[in-house]
Amino acid sequence: MKPSPHQPETLSSSPNHLSRMCTPSPWVALIFIALGLAALAPAQTFTTFHNFTGSGGREPKAGVIQDSAGNIYGTTLLGGDLNCENGCGVVYLMNAAGKERVLHRFSGSDGMDASTPVARDSAGNIYGTTWYGGSARYGTAFKIDAGRKETALHDFSGGSDGCLPSQGLVSNKAGDWYGTTANTYCNYSYVGTIFEIDSAGKYTLLHSFSGWDGAYPGSGHLTIDLAGNLYGVTTSGGAYGEGTLYELSAKGKFSVLYSFKGGTSDGCGPWGSVVRDDSGNFYGTTYGCGSKDYGTVWKVSNTGKENILHNFVGGTVDGCNPYAGVARDSKGNLYGATTYCGTSDYGTLYQLSAKGKLTLLHSFGTETDGIYPYGEVLRTSNGALLGTAGYGGTYAYGTVWKYVP
Repeated sequence: MKPSPHQPETLSSSPNHLSRMCTPSPWVALIFIALGLAALAPAQTFTTFHNFTGSGGREPKAGVIQDSAGNIYGTTLLGGDLNCENGCGVVYLMNAAGKERVLHRFSGSDGMDASTPVARDSAGNIYGTTWYGGSARYGTAFKIDAGRKETALHDFSGGSDGCLPSQGLVSNKAGDWYGTTANTYCNYSYVGTIFEIDSAGKYTLLHSFSGWDGAYPGSGHLTIDLAGNLYGVTTSGGAYGEGTLYELSAKGKFSVLYSFKGGTSDGCGPWGSVVRDDSGNFYGTTYGCGSKDYGTVWKVSNTGKENILHNFVGGTVDGCNPYAGVARDSKGNLYGATTYCGTSDYGTLYQLSAKGKLTLLHSFGTETDGIYPYGEVLRTSNGALLGTAGYGGTYAYGTVWKYVP
C-alpha cells in the first residue's frame, strides 16, 4: 500500500564513428561547433543534499525554507526522541554544505509528528505546527527561538479551537500567525478551522468550515497578501464535494472563490499551498480526477474562472497524484513534485512552462535520491530547486535534494 502524507510511519550515449570522410563538408564543422557549445553549457544536476539517519529525523513530509546565508530548515514526521514509537519528529537546520543540526527533538508532550513546513521571522525564530501531541494530544503550534528553546504557542484541545493542525504557519506584517486544522471537535468529525495566534500569543478562532464552504484543509501553508487577506484550499467539500479555493479577508469575511467539480474535466482533492500572481490569479494542484484521474495543475483567475493547465497522465513519461502545490518564477513557469509515477513509480520533479509544456526534470527511485516526495518545491533566488523525499535514500529514512537547472 502506498503511504499517505499523514501516516506516522538516463540517457545513454555512445561515440559517433565517422567511417568515411572523403570530402570535407561544412556540416561537419557545424556539428563540431554545436558539440563544443553543448560542452560549455551548464549541466542540469540532481544531487542528494542530505540523507536522514533516524536519530536526526526520518520521513520528511514537508518542504523546506532557506535563509539568506543558504541554511535550510524543515521538519520530519518521525525520528529523534524515541519516547514515541519510531521517534516523535524533529525540527532541523542544514548549512549550505548539507551538514545537519537538530534544532529540536519533539518528545510528545510538546508535540509529535511534524508534517508541515516551518516559517522563520526576521529575528531568526522558527514557527510551526505538529499534527499530534501536546497537552491534549491533538497537536500544537510552536516557536523555537534563536537559542533553540522551544515554546508551545497553543495546544489544540479538540474542541472549538480545532485539532490536528494540517498546515504550517504564515505571518502578517504585525507578527501575527495564521494556520488551519483538519478537524474541529475531533470526537465528532467536524471539518476544520482557520485560526490566528497574535504576536502576544493569544489564540483566536477565525473560521470553522461547514462542509458547504469546504472541508479538511490540506498540506503546505496558507497564502497571505500584503493587505493581510488569506487564501487556501480544502481537500473536499464545497458545491460539488470535491474541494474549494477560498479567501478569508483581513476583516474576517470568508468567500469561496472556486468549487472543484471533479470528473474528467476538472480536478478533485486540491492539496498544498496556492500561489497568487501580481494580477490576482491563483495556481495549484489537485491530487485526483482530471482526464486520467491522476490529478491536475490548475489556474483560477481573479474573476473565479478555472483553467486546467495540465492533466497528469501517469506512467513513465509523466507524474501523478501531487500532494503539494507549485512554485512559480517571474516568467510564469511552474515547478512541483508528484508523489507517484515517473520511471520507477516513486514520484517526479517537473516543470510546467508558461505555455503549458510539461518537462520531467527528475524521476525519483534510485537507491540514494529518495522516493515519494510529498512536500512542496522551493525555488531559490538563483533558480535552483530544493525539496524533500519522504522515504528512501541511504538509510531509507528520506532525503533533502537539490536540482540545479
